[in-house]
Parts: sequence; C-alpha cells; structure tokens
Amino acid sequence: MRNLSTNLFHGKFSLAAAVLAGVFAFATAAPAVRAGDDCQERIAKIDHKLHDAIEHHGNHSGQADHWRHELAQERDRCWAANHRWWSEDDHRWHTERDWDDHDHD
Repeated sequence: MRNLSTNLFHGKFSLAAAVLAGVFAFATAAPAVRAGDDCQERIAKIDHKLHDAIEHHGNHSGQADHWRHELAQERDRCWAANHRWWSEDDHRWHTERDWDDHDHD
C-alpha cells in the first residue's frame, strides 16, 4: 500500500511540475508576441493617419510629412525591439530593414 501511495504522489508531483513549466514557458513567450502585435497596431494606425493626411492635405503637406516621420520612427522602434517591422500596405512582417522612408511620397 505504501508503494502505491508513493507512486501516486510522484505521478501527481510530476504532472504539477509539467503544468507549472508550461505556464512559465507561456508567460515568458507571451510578452514577445504582444510586443509584435503592438508594433503592428501602432504602424497600422500611423500609416492610416499618413494616408488621411495625404488625401486631405496633399502628398507634400506639413501634415503628411509629420506622419511620414512618425511612421519612420515607429518602424525604427519595432526593428530595434523585434528585428522585424509591419508593412500595412502589403499586410506582412518584414525581417529585413528594407523600408523606404519615402515610400508614401
């Protein structure tokens, strides 16, 4: 009987350890995924504001230049943090620092 209870204890302990390890693995991976999502959201928002500025004020207006500058800065931030950046125009992540600061000219 003692052997049975010892085996049950070790089995439950092993299961609890495995679950705990899984929780820690997920918790450490989640912030990296979320950081990428934040970059995507911020770039999409700034890109949209740039397109609106171009539509309402012209391609070479002060407003368009402002949002063009903001977009370049956000791409730099995302690149520095994640070594990737989101292109709202072709809806994909880029893993090379290959954006053109004047791609909306």
